Amino acid sequence: MTQAWLVLTNPAGRDIAAPTEKQMAAVLDEIYSGKAQGADGEPASAALRFGYDDGLMYVAEISAGGHVRFEEWSDRDCEIALADPRTMQAGRTDAMKIWRLLAQRQVAKIRDLAWQNA
Repeated sequence: MTQAWLVLTNPAGRDIAAPTEKQMAAVLDEIYSGKAQGADGEPASAALRFGYDDGLMYVAEISAGGHVRFEEWSDRDCEIALADPRTMQAGRTDAMKIWRLLAQRQVAKIRDLAWQNA
């Protein structure tokens, strides 16, 4: 049986398995407050990944300044991109909505958002 998983990687690079909504909100607060530091002077970012042990993986990365990137992959190793990455600018509320949809496995609803390069 295929097992689904959800992992949040915070700006420090620490993975949080099966994050709660409160944990996701705290990470977004850190990103949007400007308190998070990225490695090597890069903008701070955090990523929520949802996938299955034997297949598909989806990634929603939020960077400082509200840059959102959504990716679809054939597997956890990112071997084959299933679509071009989608990007947008989003406020904290919209970023939380995207992460909430991903945590709820609502990938089709994420695809239907107003992406800049959809």
